[in-house]
Amino acid sequence: MGLLIRIVISMVAVYVAAAIIPGISVTGGVGTYLVIAIVLGLLNAFVKPILTILTVPITIMTLGLFLIVINILMVYLAASLVPGFVVGGILAALLFSLVVSIVTALLDAII
Repeated sequence: MGLLIRIVISMVAVYVAAAIIPGISVTGGVGTYLVIAIVLGLLNAFVKPILTILTVPITIMTLGLFLIVINILMVYLAASLVPGFVVGGILAALLFSLVVSIVTALLDAII
């Protein structure tokens, strides 16, 4: 039940981000938001830790700012994997990851 709630929270966060960020386009219905939430969750669970470990030296040299680049890459990778999810640029991907993180944190605190 907890996993289902997390997926629904992620779906809502993706919807909010797509609604307020002009460079993000999601075509399709609720199913597309569900797929985006699941793909982002899987990428953040499996791919992001590997990239984080492999980029430790550059992350240390940039005082952790390279993690932002990794977040942007995760959004672009999700957009390439999910048909109907289009990211219009680097700034849109950055804002998308920030909005999704903030909305998810707020909804987690409420629920």
